[in-house]
Amino acid sequence: MGWVSDAQKAIALVRRAMASRRAVQSVRHTLDVLPPHPLHHYRVAVYFADGAVNMYQMRQWYKPLAELSKTWPVVVLSRVATGARALLAEDAPPVAFVPTVRDVEAFIADQDIRVVLYVNQNTRNFQMFRYGRRWHVFINHGESDKMYMTTNQYKAYDYAFVAGQAARERLGRVLWEYDIDRRTIEIGRPQADHYSGALPYTPDERTVVLYAPTWEGDRPSAHYGSILSHGEALVRALLATGTHRVIYRPHPRSGVVNREYGAANQRIIAALTTSNSADQAAHHVFDDGPELGWQLAAADVAVVDISAMVYDRLAAGKPLLVTRPIDPEAAVDTYGYLQACEWLDAASAPAVVGEVTRVLGDEAATARLTHWVTHYFGDTSPGAATAKFHAAIERLMGEWDVWHDRALDDDEQENDPEPEEAEFDDSEPGLSPGR
Repeated sequence: MGWVSDAQKAIALVRRAMASRRAVQSVRHTLDVLPPHPLHHYRVAVYFADGAVNMYQMRQWYKPLAELSKTWPVVVLSRVATGARALLAEDAPPVAFVPTVRDVEAFIADQDIRVVLYVNQNTRNFQMFRYGRRWHVFINHGESDKMYMTTNQYKAYDYAFVAGQAARERLGRVLWEYDIDRRTIEIGRPQADHYSGALPYTPDERTVVLYAPTWEGDRPSAHYGSILSHGEALVRALLATGTHRVIYRPHPRSGVVNREYGAANQRIIAALTTSNSADQAAHHVFDDGPELGWQLAAADVAVVDISAMVYDRLAAGKPLLVTRPIDPEAAVDTYGYLQACEWLDAASAPAVVGEVTRVLGDEAATARLTHWVTHYFGDTSPGAATAKFHAAIERLMGEWDVWHDRALDDDEQENDPEPEEAEFDDSEPGLSPGR
């Protein structure tokens, strides 16, 4: 039956190629009707080498980047057509579609890009690293204690913008010979200054619970997803009370590896629809929208997996439960917040109502939460993180000026003509001036 598998793979490849071609045509058409990018205008670029499936990594930066662009003009260098199409359709910064290395070179030759920001660890980031005389900065797409946050790839960047002291400690435990003091800059979480989106319901006396699971993961060490192990039981319990409202925000990649995981996700979505049909006042929400913020602010309690959502919620300073992975091989960093968080085991998922009530009224849990919020994000007062983000960019612009001037001096020295009487070593035969 190998030929059947090969045929299916071939068909899938053809379909992807056709979808990519349609996306390229759509992007080209959109760009044709937009005004051209002004020459020598942009100072900051965000390099994005992914397609639409990973747009969540970019979306959370839209508003912080829009604010930054008031001082330092920002452009997104998009390498994949489906990603570029999504960026052009959304409230993103200006987009340059640069699918080939030649396109990248042509665009940056016409600009004055001094800082390049990276939201993920796509291997194609290395195609941008070839361009020196500018700062390459990893800003990530969230803060978490997953192993992704301590990858040795951090060393490939000139700098990393990190949320706070917890990130520095995490990197220090894992990376060898990495100068944390010099190469990391704390910025808190600027996204928390730009919570967006309107409530899709009218608030009432119901207790609002946000359930935001991650995807199933592609290897045992990353098996953090809880939809199969916890999700159906806890959502069923919350829907049954008549006094809770569920906001369900699954990871957009849920089910891409495990079909049954995706099927469980669909069953939860169907259960919300059924519950709303039976009780229209409940107004449970399946949320797959691009905006992240209103969910974090509206929920009385959040139930999240080990992912960036733990720390998105932590930055909001409000109660949360973290699902404990059932795979014993899942890597869990117990040095940071996860050593003191409120865990929800799979066996306790059907009793989630009692757990929600407990964390809402536990003063000791609230005190612990306050401590960890500060440890991870520093000053979380409105505007503080945005100020840190802008100061970090300002610092790099200043350093760019210093190194740029130094490079110009070096270039001038290299291009100076040799003196008329060049110094040479005549101790060996056969040498003559200038050779």
